[in-house]
Formats: sequence, C-alpha cells, structure tokens
Amino acid sequence: MEIRIVHGAASAPTEMSSYDAALAAANVHNYNLVPVSSVIPADASVEAVGTAPDLGPVGYGLTVVQACATSADEPVSAALAWIESEEGPGLFYEAAGAEPPEPVRERAERGLEAGAELREWTFGEGESVVRRAAPDEGVATAVVLAVYGRGRPLW
Repeated sequence: MEIRIVHGAASAPTEMSSYDAALAAANVHNYNLVPVSSVIPADASVEAVGTAPDLGPVGYGLTVVQACATSADEPVSAALAWIESEEGPGLFYEAAGAEPPEPVRERAERGLEAGAELREWTFGEGESVVRRAAPDEGVATAVVLAVYGRGRPLW
C-alpha cells in the first residue's frame, strides 16, 4: 500500500471554505476523508508528494491521518511527522496551532519520539512536513495529510 503525504494552505471568507481550499491545494477536496489514528501498516510505503494524484472517483472515501489548523486572527501551522521501523510498521504524529512552523514541527516530532518509546520496534530516522497559512482573505487553514492508498466506496 502507498501512503502519500500531501499538504495545502489557503485563505478564504469562512472556516469551511478555507478548509476546502486547503484540501484543493492538496488535491483531496473531492473525496470524503475518513480519519484514522496513527499507525503505518508494515506493508506500506510512505512518500511525501505534496499534491495527490488522481485517487479514484469523486465522493469516494480516503483514509487519512490529518494535521489541520484554522484561524481568522493569526497565521497557523500544521505538521505531520512519521517514522518507520526495521520490523515494518511505523507511526504518524500530528500537531497544529497558531505558532510558527518550527515549534509545531518540534511538537509533532516530540510526540513521535514518545510514541516510539511505547513500542518495542527498532526505528529509523523520522521525517516531517509542516505547512503554514495566513488569513489574507478572512480565515486561513493549513493541512498536512497522510493518505492511505486510493479512494474506495463508502457504502
């Protein structure tokens, strides 16, 4: 299974429209997002691609781990960190807030380290992606998502 790391940032008149625009920047705005917690399956590969390719028909569900921050008052940052083990499985940790990118990235990475300590796996080096958005048109949203595989019917 492929897991793609995608991200987007946008500003729009309302919270929902800025979220939708940030998802559009990541090319996942035409899917229904189905959130999961943070475990990477052993048979998965993780690749940071920025913008998602075509992942199936409009309206299908995408399984995701999502970091998201929205604000009308100040810039926001969202970060997703991940680490894989020699045994195969791995972890994602997300963080978001009205802070500069580096403190948000550091929080995601600290969480990842804590999660790794809970497991008896041998981990490699972690990676992370952070995105920042400013409320130029009213409300800003930054998103970083791990998208598992392709879309699938919700019924």
